[in-house]
Amino acid sequence: MNKIINQAKLIKDELITYRRTIHSNPEVGSELPKTKSYVINKLKEFGYDPKEICESGIVATIKGKKTGKTFLLRADMDALPMEEATECDFKSNNGFMHSCGHDMHTAMLLGAAKLLKQNQDEIEGTIKLVFQPDEEGFTGAKKMLAAGVLENPKVDAAMAMHVHSGTPSNVVLCGLGTSIAGCIRFRIVVRGTACHGAMPELGVDPINIASHIYISLQEIISREISATQSAVLTIGKFVAGDAPNIIPSEVIMEGTIRSLNRDIGEFIFNRINDIVKSTANMFRGEAEIIELSSVPPLVNDTNLAKEITSYLKDLLGEKSVVLFEGGGMGSEDFASYSYEVPSIYLMLGAGTKQENSLYGEAMHNEKVVFNEDILVTGAAMHTYSAIMWLKNNK
Repeated sequence: MNKIINQAKLIKDELITYRRTIHSNPEVGSELPKTKSYVINKLKEFGYDPKEICESGIVATIKGKKTGKTFLLRADMDALPMEEATECDFKSNNGFMHSCGHDMHTAMLLGAAKLLKQNQDEIEGTIKLVFQPDEEGFTGAKKMLAAGVLENPKVDAAMAMHVHSGTPSNVVLCGLGTSIAGCIRFRIVVRGTACHGAMPELGVDPINIASHIYISLQEIISREISATQSAVLTIGKFVAGDAPNIIPSEVIMEGTIRSLNRDIGEFIFNRINDIVKSTANMFRGEAEIIELSSVPPLVNDTNLAKEITSYLKDLLGEKSVVLFEGGGMGSEDFASYSYEVPSIYLMLGAGTKQENSLYGEAMHNEKVVFNEDILVTGAAMHTYSAIMWLKNNK
C-alpha cells in the first residue's frame, strides 16, 4: 500500500510533465492525433504494446504471472473548444482548453501504466488500460464499446476517475447506485418564411414560434415531472437572423435534458417533440427536434464501490474517502460502460479556494486550475485498486 504511494511520489515530476505536455496541446472531439501519438509513445517506452481503436482510442494490457480476471481502467483525453484564461506557464494558445481535467486523467493513467510495470508480479490476472476520445461529445464511450473494448480479453469490472475542482485535494468522492445524470443533447430547427420587418404579414416569423416553444418547454419540468424526481431542461443556444429589419426563415435552438432516470429523459424528449411540432403548426410554421447525442445516467455498482473504496481507505486513510447516495446533474459518458459491466466512477478532489486562490473555479471555466499534487494520488489509486480487485476476485 505505502509502497505504491511511495513509488508514485518518485514519479511525480514525470506525471507533471505528462500532464503539462497534454495541457499545452489540447485537442477536441474524436480525432486527437497529437494526444494519441504522445500516449502511444509513452506506453511503448514503458514496455507496452498499445493498440489503436476507433479514431483515437488506445488500449494496452498488462498481465501478471498468475491468470485471473480482467479489470479495466479508463481515462478520457479530449479537451473543450474554449480559450484558456489562466496564467499558467504551460497554458494552451490554440483556442482549446483542458478545462475539464482530462489532461490530468490521461497523466494519471500513464502514471499507473508505469507503476503497474513496477508491480507486475503482484498482478493476478489482466489489467486493461483504456484511453478514450470524445467524452465531451458523448460519442467516445459508445464507439469504443461498439469496437469491442470490453472483449479480448473480456472485461469483468471497470473503473474511471475524474478530478473535481472545489473539493479538497486528495479527497475521494464515490456515489452508490445512480450518481450522475444522463443527458440528451438536442437541436430544434424552426422554419418560417422570411420577409421584410415592415411587412410581417407576408411571412411566417420563426423567432415568434421559437419564443413560444422556449417558454412552453419550461412547463415540462414544473408541471409534468414529479417534484421528487430530478430533471433539468436547458436551452443554451438560440440563433436567428442577420439583420434587424429582416424576419429570417429559420431559427436554431440547442439544449440538453438531464435526468437521473432514463425513462424520464426519454419522456421529456418526446414531450419537447410534441410541443415543438404543435407550436410551429399553430403559428403556420414547421419545426423538428433532432437528437445530437446522448448518454444514460451513470450507475455505480454498489458492491464494487464498497470494495474499491475499502482499498482506497487503506491507501489514503479512512477520512479521505466519502461515500454518498443520490446524484448530481452533470453527465459523463463512462456511464455507457456501467450498463455492460460492474463499474465504479470516482471523483478526486483537485483543490479549493482555501488551499490556493487559483483553485476551486468551476469545471469548464476558462480560469480553472487543478492541484497537480493529486496526480500522484490518482496514479496510485488506479494501480492499487486494480491489483487488489484482481487479488480478491479470482
